[in-house]
Amino acid sequence: MSSYIPTIGLEVHCELKSNSKNFSSSKNGEGVVNSNLSVVDIGYPGILPVVNKEAVRKSLMVALALNCEIVEKLSFDRKNYYYPDLPKGYQITQFANPIGINGYVIINVDGSERKITIHDTHLEEDTANMDHLETYSLIDYNRAGIPLLETVSDPCMHSSKEAIAYLETLRNIFLYLDASDAKADMGQIRVDINVSLQREDENKLGTRVEIKNINSFATVKEVIEVEIKRQQEILESGGKIEQETRRYDEVNKKTVFMRGKVDAIDYKYYREPNIPEIKITEEFIKKIKKDMPTLEYERKRKYINDYGISFIDAATLTKDKKLSDYFEDIISYGCQPKDTSNIIVGFLLGYLNKNDKGISSINIASKDFSDVIKMMTDGKISNKQLKDIFTKSLDEDKNILEIAKMTGNQISDRKQIREIIKEVFNDNSKIIEDYKNGKNVKGFIMGLIMKKTAGKVNPSLTNEILAEELEKL
Repeated sequence: MSSYIPTIGLEVHCELKSNSKNFSSSKNGEGVVNSNLSVVDIGYPGILPVVNKEAVRKSLMVALALNCEIVEKLSFDRKNYYYPDLPKGYQITQFANPIGINGYVIINVDGSERKITIHDTHLEEDTANMDHLETYSLIDYNRAGIPLLETVSDPCMHSSKEAIAYLETLRNIFLYLDASDAKADMGQIRVDINVSLQREDENKLGTRVEIKNINSFATVKEVIEVEIKRQQEILESGGKIEQETRRYDEVNKKTVFMRGKVDAIDYKYYREPNIPEIKITEEFIKKIKKDMPTLEYERKRKYINDYGISFIDAATLTKDKKLSDYFEDIISYGCQPKDTSNIIVGFLLGYLNKNDKGISSINIASKDFSDVIKMMTDGKISNKQLKDIFTKSLDEDKNILEIAKMTGNQISDRKQIREIIKEVFNDNSKIIEDYKNGKNVKGFIMGLIMKKTAGKVNPSLTNEILAEELEKL
């Protein structure tokens, strides 16, 4: 059996957040079917589109985050084709002059970094939404004209794992920039997948097949693996891969032929005559850069290199911008970043998952959080006490600092700890005999000490003194 190298390119369409649509004043957002529309959206004769400045700003912000070369003059083109969800008979898009070109992002797959190159990212308008029923279809024009940013990768990925890592990185860029909510289940981010296979002993890419409109990342992974298998079986049997567009049948887990591949020349692109060129000034770009937050990749590197946080914990903290912002607010009050990370990743996220809550539901002020972490770092409360304090605060929605103060200081006095250990020895003579007879009961004795003190003793100091007292027996 021959070996094949899969090559994957992704076209990601993401709806941008804005008050109005890309070329009209209609509302961008949810509403009663066919209520958010205007004559521009549904293609009345004589319509004149007007460019949405906010959509341009957010598109430029994404292009900068993707390390793209930025266009000097913004222009739009018409992509001509007929389909019921395209009321004008053409789509206003960017073909000759995309808003950003030659970009890249860094992804991490199994601990190794990879550079995924971006061919371009361009701003266009979304189509209407169609519901296909058994014998007819319905069209909702609310979606027609919503700002849509299409980001086209180069064919440079070679597994479904790489593709998902890239998609997650791209989605987080949209979320960090607040450019989009990027909710796949609401159709706000959709993916076209291009897959080809080439023999290991050949340098030429195989014939590519496109699979359209996949709206969940889990399905993207499934589609890539199914299509690779389909193409491999064709090639192994001596067949030929045809350049075509397919869709995914989720019920039968297979890709299905839609149409022979339409090349770009068939769309008859030409410059949109109703939108003049718009100069992108250096001042506009500088302001956008100034307003951009630190993104996931940069934050992750900072957490690892500056704070000594592990890669896994840093990746967990930065995967959600709200969580990362909360973490940074907490440590801004002076507590140790690594201690804070350990509590958030090792305890807080587990609590939230168990109780089906998100970070936005946490009602603990950042300064209070920081002060409680400091109490643990200073030895005033133990790690176990800290977790109990957090649990009580979250369960009962009470002020965490008050609970921490009521819990009392951790016992760290050596003399007091030594007296407690001796009391435990006296109360448990059989366990002490077991120790003298060579049994490993130190952990059990430590548990008795913690129980006797309700977990208030300093654990590391207690372990040290316990070892000294056991040596005397």
